[in-house]
Amino acid sequence: QVQLVESGGGLVQAGGSLRLSCAASGRTFSRYAMGWVRQAPGKEREFVAAISRSGVSIYYADSVKGRFTASRDNAKNTAYLQMNSLKPEDTAVYYCAAEPRGPSGSPEYNYWGQGTQVTVSS
Repeated sequence: QVQLVESGGGLVQAGGSLRLSCAASGRTFSRYAMGWVRQAPGKEREFVAAISRSGVSIYYADSVKGRFTASRDNAKNTAYLQMNSLKPEDTAVYYCAAEPRGPSGSPEYNYWGQGTQVTVSS
């Protein structure tokens, strides 16, 4: 198994930036494709970004494309989500996840972090 711990959430004004980190422990981090999923109050989980084991292939939801950048550092067992030009509608709990269960763009993963709150004020 892999254990995931997110950090970096917070309160930011619209147009601002935040960088989320996801520290992994347990089994070899590089064996897992990683993803970021968010959930706003009263809404279903929403896929944000996915990154392959090597970090070469990255996919984004249309709603964040051009504003968010996912990356990973396998030497540091850490995944990142750089979020720029944030909008109020980006407000949600953001989860780091490992080992996707569904097709590309699915918000279903086998392993999850505890989540970190991102709040964007207008």
